[in-house]
Amino acid sequence: MRSVESVIAARKAAGGGALVGYLPAGFPDLRTSIEAAVALAENGVDVIELGLPYSDPVMDGPVIQAATLTALTAGFRIHHAFEAVAEITSRVDTPVLLMTYWNPVLQFGVDRFADELLAAGGSGLITPDLIPDEAHDWLAASERTGLDRVFLAAPSSTDARLSQAIEKSRGFVYAVSTMGITGARSDVDTAAKALVARLRTAGATSACVGLGISSADQVREVLQYADGAIVGSALVKALADGGVTAVASAASELATGSTLS
Repeated sequence: MRSVESVIAARKAAGGGALVGYLPAGFPDLRTSIEAAVALAENGVDVIELGLPYSDPVMDGPVIQAATLTALTAGFRIHHAFEAVAEITSRVDTPVLLMTYWNPVLQFGVDRFADELLAAGGSGLITPDLIPDEAHDWLAASERTGLDRVFLAAPSSTDARLSQAIEKSRGFVYAVSTMGITGARSDVDTAAKALVARLRTAGATSACVGLGISSADQVREVLQYADGAIVGSALVKALADGGVTAVASAASELATGSTLS
């Protein structure tokens, strides 16, 4: 597996930036979610963010909440995520990060979770509700396994918090562009640009912007100042409305915005 950091660096060197695509594991069923993730990789997505369905997704908007509820109702369990990662990584060499709230990892066992993810070929975790100074067990497990750990930075974060996120993250820092929940928006919040500038000042070399990106033009706009653009709700909606064919088409269109030169 190529590392997330090396993929982002290669995209930057080529005159663009990375397109990170999010889909929930198990939606609308496990098999389709695997095929959809593979379709992302085959249609221009540089890093796959595979969401772990959770019963209390407080940071997710209605599109993703509905998708994760569908997956859970259909019987999704944590072990299915590892099965999905293993098959995806056996078919494409695109890095796969699991995006998960912390409680499922804690309940499963932090070291056990890290070992299972590593064995499946996963690259690491994005943990939206875990801050670095409360992540001692995960920091230790990720050091032992070499897995990436992506922490979030928000416009409301203090300079000290930003420095901490930069120091502890590996792969990239996830710059949250808005203060609300996830969901496609007609305009990417201008706070994103200011946040990435603060991250740069604090020493970040790899920052990706997420929440609210839904078009190739917005991807292109974000990559003028960030290293990666993260798209979620727009891809989930495409999958919900038109299946794997539609999500492949959406990814291909979004990818046209990831080359700047």
